[in-house]
Amino acid sequence: MSNINYDHEEELLVDEVEVIDKSELVVYNDDHNTFDWVIKCFIEVCNHTYEQSEQLSLIIHFKGKATVKTGPYSELKPLKDALIDRGLSAVIESYQEKY
Repeated sequence: MSNINYDHEEELLVDEVEVIDKSELVVYNDDHNTFDWVIKCFIEVCNHTYEQSEQLSLIIHFKGKATVKTGPYSELKPLKDALIDRGLSAVIESYQEKY
């Protein structure tokens, strides 16, 4: 029999996974709101520039929806509520990413 030394410690490597919650504020196209109104809402609620707001309104018009803001759910919820109060169709889509 061979002599086995059990006195050494084995180092175990554990993969640490960081989970990040991400949320997107998504606005959908509708047949009720004008471009000017949507642009005004994005400027007032999301603090976007006129140019950003105009581009987002065009994307929404032609593609049916657009992500207008990203961040933690807790920060997006009041923005979503404010957009809905102004008659826009908005939702928050949340997901997790593992790193």
